Formats: sequence, structure tokens, C-alpha cells
Amino acid sequence: MIHPAPTSKIDPTIARAVLEELGPVVAGHHHHVTLSFANLNYRMRLEAREMIRGEVGKRILGRIHMQARRIDVVGSGGRFVEPVYGEPRIVQGRVVAIAGDEVVVHAGMPIHATPTERDQKASDFCEGQIVNFHVLPGAWFEQIDSA
Repeated sequence: MIHPAPTSKIDPTIARAVLEELGPVVAGHHHHVTLSFANLNYRMRLEAREMIRGEVGKRILGRIHMQARRIDVVGSGGRFVEPVYGEPRIVQGRVVAIAGDEVVVHAGMPIHATPTERDQKASDFCEGQIVNFHVLPGAWFEQIDSA
């Protein structure tokens, strides 16, 4: 348990990470960010589509966005992102929310996945399902100021 215990509900769609690396500034914003997550070995490299405000080694809040080739409901399994280091290629986890046209999947960290399969839409899924998908290149991080 966290001491002192949190007094406010934590939004399950917001990623809480540590900023490990900021890429070079290209066209007015950082090219990429590398994030790590508490109690996990993941070091996820994501595109940055805006200037990232924060210091390397400090906590950062935001949303991780990915485009899913096809989202499949699976009968069992755990939460993971493959590979452990680098740009994500495969994600599996439990659906925690439907946010507009995105399925929010808890895979150790919340991931906002947009279905790209012609016959799929976010409303086809429901909270609690375990899903698996391959990620199209270009996963990106959207920083938010507070959760």
C-alpha cells in the first residue's frame, strides 16, 4: 500500500510514468519520449507530437495512444506489452473503458487503442474483456497536466 494512502480516486485511463529520455526537438516538438513505469521493467519509446514539459527522471502523466491492426477478444491470459524495451508491437490486457473511438486497455499501464480494422469500432468491446492486438507503427504519448 502507498503511504500515505491516496485520498482521491485515480483515473484508470491516465498513464503515470517516469520520463526516462527526451528525444531531440524537431519541428517545434520532441521527436520521441522514453517512459518507464512503477513496478514494471518496461521502457516504452513513443512518438511525441507536442513539446513535452518535464524533467528526465521525474514523474509524468499522460495518455498512450496506439492504432490497433485488429483487436481480438481472448479467453484468458495476462497483461503485457511486447517488446519490453522499445516501440510497442503487441499488447494484451483488460478493457477498463471505452473513450470515444478508443478502447482503453490496462496492459500494465493504460493504453488508448483505436481499432483500424474496417469492421471494428470501439463500441464493439466492453469493460472487463481481455483483448490482444498488434500495434501499427507510430504509437504516441499525449502529456496531460494533472490527473
